[in-house]
Amino acid sequence: MKFKVSQHILVPKHSKVSEKEKKKLLERYNITLKELPKIHKNDPAISELGIKKGDVIKITRKSRSAGEAIFYRVVI
Repeated sequence: MKFKVSQHILVPKHSKVSEKEKKKLLERYNITLKELPKIHKNDPAISELGIKKGDVIKITRKSRSAGEAIFYRVVI
């Protein structure tokens, strides 16, 4: 049985953002892809998402104070 990192209890949910959502995100914060934090394309948490360089990953973490915290990373 192969271990799936993405299903581990300590790994937050990772999802690929659509091109439309990516454009909205960049416009909303008035930033470019170069200004987003990075995530490597070989990161085990995103290996099953079918990603490519330049894609944006949405990371959803549980937060005691906010309930849910959302972070974005660009794939390098």
